[in-house]
Amino acid sequence: MDIYLLDWANLLLRWLHVITVIAWIGASFYFVWLDNHLVKPTAEELKAKGVDGELWAVHGGGFYNPQKYMVAPGNLPQDLHWFYWESYWTWMSGFALFIVLYLFNASQMLIDPRVYAWGAPWQAVAAALGFLVVGSAVYDIACQALGRTRDGNIGHDGRVMAVVAAFVVLESWLACHLFAGRAAFLIVGATLATMMTANVAHWIIPGQKKVIAQMRAGQKPDPIYGQRGKQRSVHNTYFGLPVLVAMLSNHYGMLHQHAQNWLMLCVLMAAGVAIRVFFVKRHKGVNSWGAVAFALALLAGLIVWMAPKPQAATAAAPVTLEQVQAIAAQRCAMCHTGEAAQKGVRLDSAEGLAAHKAQIYQQVVVQRAMPLNNATGISDEERALIGRWAQQP
Repeated sequence: MDIYLLDWANLLLRWLHVITVIAWIGASFYFVWLDNHLVKPTAEELKAKGVDGELWAVHGGGFYNPQKYMVAPGNLPQDLHWFYWESYWTWMSGFALFIVLYLFNASQMLIDPRVYAWGAPWQAVAAALGFLVVGSAVYDIACQALGRTRDGNIGHDGRVMAVVAAFVVLESWLACHLFAGRAAFLIVGATLATMMTANVAHWIIPGQKKVIAQMRAGQKPDPIYGQRGKQRSVHNTYFGLPVLVAMLSNHYGMLHQHAQNWLMLCVLMAAGVAIRVFFVKRHKGVNSWGAVAFALALLAGLIVWMAPKPQAATAAAPVTLEQVQAIAAQRCAMCHTGEAAQKGVRLDSAEGLAAHKAQIYQQVVVQRAMPLNNATGISDEERALIGRWAQQP
């Protein structure tokens, strides 16, 4: 695909993806908050109608009074608002972006020969897609096999989430040993996101439709559909922050280029779960400061562990601009030359190198994110030379 059109596809799909993510995650967080703030009605007319909880709120200059029925109102209205397109479009836009950026360019974006030497790009593409399918299957099997109590009701979320946590750790390790670090982080996040959308598409919405169909047929609704939908919805709210941090952290080379990158990702996602635990319990009136302390301890430990080690001073000869230009010509020119330079960063002149000195140091030396997946084979000695040049007065 022409690089110009590829950039436009990247921008527009990313924009659409962020918009739909905000809509979906925002709605999900709101309904979890709403469920945890509903109070039992005191008015007899509300009780008579079957209202199980209500809330009074003020926003945007108006007052709102949402009410929740245990199953559904006796007189079910024809016009119902469904919350599912936010989820579907989030997944579809994200998957389209994954195709454009990674699958269509697997040899550069998905494969890093230093990590694993795939025989052909299509093999890496098939494996990446396999991660999404297998992850959703494992989660769904865990929910159906372990997510019920002895009396047949939905429960035992602890067992299901333990299986999911173990699988995510295994998947993170495996992905980071098969794919380029940045791609691996995205694949793990996409696997969780696929579980979330599958919950909406295959369980939450179909269950709600079955309840509505039973009611309109004059039948008593089966409570299992509501229980199952609630279970999957709660799981989704805990998956949300780990997905977001996996997607965001793949932009930081210090994480996905680390020798233990899979562990970095697992720690970040665990911190995300702990943060979400705090907010969910906070909505119920409980301050779970232990969850906050746990999340902060994980993040602080990660920051300390990853901190660059001070280098002993050496009496090395000054690095000349000509030496850096020679490295840039060999290692960077393919993507950073002329008007088509990636992200507008031109490294084909002395002026360009000087203007982007700080960026070069950060991306090449500190984060080791460039060249992308080290496609041009820059050596550690060359990185060190660039580092000395960037730190010279």
